[in-house]
Amino acid sequence: MPDYLQQYFTLDNIIQIGISLAILLVFLILRKLFTRYFFNLLFNLTNRPKTEIFKQVVLAFDKPARWFFVALGLFLAIRYSPFLDEQIPVISKIYRSLIVALLCWGLCNLTATSSFIFHKVNQRFELDMDDILAPFLSKLLRFVIIALSVSVIAQEFNYDVNGFVAGLGLGGLAFALAAKDTISNFFGGIIIITEKPFTIGDWVETSTVTGSVEDITFRSTRFRTAQGALVTVPNSTLSMEAITNWTRMTKRQITFSIHVSYATPIENLERSIHSLRTMLLEHEGVDNETIMVNFDTFADSYYNLFFNFYTKTTVWAENLNIREDINYKIIEILGAEGVQFAYPGQMVVVKQKHESDPFQVNLNKEEKERA
Repeated sequence: MPDYLQQYFTLDNIIQIGISLAILLVFLILRKLFTRYFFNLLFNLTNRPKTEIFKQVVLAFDKPARWFFVALGLFLAIRYSPFLDEQIPVISKIYRSLIVALLCWGLCNLTATSSFIFHKVNQRFELDMDDILAPFLSKLLRFVIIALSVSVIAQEFNYDVNGFVAGLGLGGLAFALAAKDTISNFFGGIIIITEKPFTIGDWVETSTVTGSVEDITFRSTRFRTAQGALVTVPNSTLSMEAITNWTRMTKRQITFSIHVSYATPIENLERSIHSLRTMLLEHEGVDNETIMVNFDTFADSYYNLFFNFYTKTTVWAENLNIREDINYKIIEILGAEGVQFAYPGQMVVVKQKHESDPFQVNLNKEEKERA
């Protein structure tokens, strides 16, 4: 072995390298044992209704805890390494930064949208936390956790966070001017969340877009249109527009007209209208509060029957089925009463050449008498 290598690979150094590798191997084995036995034991102990919050904590810190064993094993192995004595302070800072990052990872998992913490807070304080507010709070909490973690790591490496904050204060005005659209979108999102004009899955119509709400972020809201397209609208735009939420209808309106021929006897027409009203009142899918069936207009070539009522369901497919059933019953009732539908048409009167016009004959007689 060359002389310059012999000074490194002495017997003591080889023993220390062996100890370092053994330490790393032990912690890798502990990681396996933790995953297979200890974690499963904790999960079984906390898999009860009364300990649901502890179960969520265990699940959130599962992967960070596994990587903690790797980080700790590497740190201890490096400390026993004979070649990195001078780098121990830097390695210690890196190790502490990794611990902060792992804690940040676990807390971010704990504050996920699907986390039990939001359900627990909602149940405990009786908050109306819907599918929009929960993701928004989740992203806000994650942002705070990550910002604090970055701040702690920066201070670990002797970075002056206070000076950075002071620098932000000096550049705050320029930043605000440059990011005014982003800020307005952020506050627009807050308005949408607090006023709750819609939630995830609602069918919404505005002057900008019509579609189903898929997601809301700090900057924008995403909609899925009837054609399947994904439309992203800035929150500041939505907060300034009139929003129609069709999903929150309590009932769905049906209105139409039927044209009845003038050849229909008036008695048959009256009986038909009465039967149609009775049919709608007795229909299980129709709301009984507002039912209108009226003969409302004399048109050019037909009587006009006006219908206006509401279905109890707001689901479009169910509404169509009810409407179809009512249409069939209308045909049956009008057919039973001998009522004929009127069709669009015009009446054309054709005169023969030998036929005289009564008005013209009278006019000729008056002229002769005057003469």
